[in-house]
Amino acid sequence: MEFEKSLVEGNIIKKENYEYLVNQLGDGIPALEVEVLDEVLEIMNEIIEHFHDVDKIVTMEAMGIPLATGLCLRMGIPFNIIRKRQYNLPGEKIIRTSTGYSENFMYINGLNKGDKVVIVDVLLSTGGTLNAVLQALKEKEVEVLGIVIAISKSFDVTKELIKKWDIPIYTLATISIENNSVKVKT
Repeated sequence: MEFEKSLVEGNIIKKENYEYLVNQLGDGIPALEVEVLDEVLEIMNEIIEHFHDVDKIVTMEAMGIPLATGLCLRMGIPFNIIRKRQYNLPGEKIIRTSTGYSENFMYINGLNKGDKVVIVDVLLSTGGTLNAVLQALKEKEVEVLGIVIAISKSFDVTKELIKKWDIPIYTLATISIENNSVKVKT
């Protein structure tokens, strides 16, 4: 599996007390190999095909954009990006997000009451960003059919989110960082 190999070959850097995995899929470092992206997109495509009446694929800026773009092209489903930039458009929803190493604001535009979406992203770590996004989408009355994440850093966080939101979450790989190297769990 090229995807798994790319994770093991990633670099670990420290951001304060957070161990951050620099890898092809999420960071483009080293350059994202076509085989890795194609493998991930194929698996995500198979998962998303099981949902019915998906209106849009949704991702958060910036790591998930290559995934959303590839899935849009493969599946013929438009995609929407929750941005880190404010546009002040009518109906814009502002959310505060928290990751393992920073706090930011993100902005939802182009999603409306009744939209049926699937969220895709590269990494689930603490769940801070995803929790904030799910709360905002609930407030906008956007129906999240499912969530597909390439890399999870915690079975526990995934389970907690599933329990809290009652939304299926699919992860392609769960990793742990031990002694400055990546271990892939299945």
